[in-house]
This record gives sequence, structure tokens and C-alpha cells, in this order.
Amino acid sequence: MKPVTIAKALAITLATALALGMVPKAQAADNVCSNATLKGTFAFTSTGFITPPAPAPAQPFAIVGTQTFDGNGDFTAAGTVSLNGKIMPVTLAGTYTVNPDCTGTFTAHISPVGITTNLFFVIDDNRKELQVIQTDSGVVVTGIVRRQ
Repeated sequence: MKPVTIAKALAITLATALALGMVPKAQAADNVCSNATLKGTFAFTSTGFITPPAPAPAQPFAIVGTQTFDGNGDFTAAGTVSLNGKIMPVTLAGTYTVNPDCTGTFTAHISPVGITTNLFFVIDDNRKELQVIQTDSGVVVTGIVRRQ
């Protein structure tokens, strides 16, 4: 090979290696999350069971509604709950924390029942969706929250 051809091949190889080395860093930076990652209105649904103290049987639970995040760690929501077939409208207000790895937690105050609940979530689908599980004792509820 001619020296010029070798130099060109080396330059192209070096440029390609540098470009490929930069891409993972840019993608990794894109995957860092914060409270600002959650901003706007989302639709949600959750289902599961509420397990009252024994000997009472577990009661089926479902909720559907909308949730609005302010990007600073506060949210509001409104929905309709079905608990063992009893239907009730509810509102929620609370706080959330998003970790850099795109996991996080909610604390929600539910009206008119006066209950506070805690949840863990993972942001996925390019920040369009949350996978959620309630972390309170006696509750087996999971859900999906999707950007509208």
C-alpha cells in the first residue's frame, strides 16, 4: 500500500473510533433522569388486591385516571377507584423523587378516604411510561402510567 493510502485508512479508523467512543457517552448522558424528567399529564391504570387483616379475604382493586407532574417533585391526580366492586371518585396530591438511574418514588395523599400511600416506579419507553408498584404492607397493586 502507498503511504498516503495507509495514512487515509489510519485517519478514517481513528475518526471512527473516536466517534464510536463518543456515542455511548452521549447515550449514557441521555439516560440520566431527574424530577424534571416527569413533567406534564399522564394517563394511568393500576390493579391488584388490598389484603385486610385476617380472616377477611383479599379485595380486588383497580383505578384509572390522569396524573400531572410539575417537573419539580409535586403532582396531582384524579381517578375512579373500584374496591371490591364499590366505585368511588378520588383525587390525589403528593410528591415524587426521580433518581439519576430513572427509578423513583411517589407519596400520594388520597381524598376523600384520607389514606397516604407509597409507590416505587421505573421510567421506561423513552420516558413515555412508568412501571409502578405500591410498596405499602398489605397491598399488592401494580400499574402503568403513560404520557398523554
